[in-house]
Amino acid sequence: MTSPSAYPDVRRPDAGTVLVSPWIVPSPDLQRRAADAVLDAWEGQPRPDAMLSLSTFLSDDGSHVLNYAQWTDDDAHREWVRHRRPATVSRIDESIPGIRRPGVTRYTRYRSYAPEGTAGRPPGLLVTPTFATTGPAVQHALADLVIDALERERVPGLLGAHLHLSKDGGRVLNFAEWANTAAWREFAGGGAAARLRAALSAVEGVTADTAAPTMPGHAGVTHYRLHRSLVNVPAP
Repeated sequence: MTSPSAYPDVRRPDAGTVLVSPWIVPSPDLQRRAADAVLDAWEGQPRPDAMLSLSTFLSDDGSHVLNYAQWTDDDAHREWVRHRRPATVSRIDESIPGIRRPGVTRYTRYRSYAPEGTAGRPPGLLVTPTFATTGPAVQHALADLVIDALERERVPGLLGAHLHLSKDGGRVLNFAEWANTAAWREFAGGGAAARLRAALSAVEGVTADTAAPTMPGHAGVTHYRLHRSLVNVPAP
């Protein structure tokens, strides 16, 4: 069943792989339809137990749908891609032509930071700062730096920062949950963000990902809101 309010359980232990896929829609009026189409497609077909959950997010500017899917393992997902994905995507494209898909990135969640007292608070805003890296050692160094910096700073309105490492070593994604846009903007324009940017710029082998230019505090960061979620297998 899908839910309009169930945020993904990012830290669930059985999610061996996380698939993040942005869709670029041709116009804002098609954004919600595209998000509904992918979830409706999943609800209308047999789902393997390895598919744990799928959440769709809408960008505030109307240009993107962000798909965040949790699976137990990559082999099960690749098996679905080989046998079921072409027909699923074809049906979506027939009803909503013009969707562009830059591609799926495979991640594992590495570390999370959640301030005390925020458990159970529903996020009002998602931002996804993403960085290009030159291998696993740089990925771990960057993710550790971000978590350590957040543990030293008190950032009002930050509900969670979940660092994901791409399996090819080329990216780090911060799945950052905020109480609201005002809290994010206050952070982005403040000293904590400036100190974090300075620290990240000193890490050799890291750049803002040109495919997703979302450095913390960057004026062009994409804001997302949860649209709907499908939980196929409840978290243990």
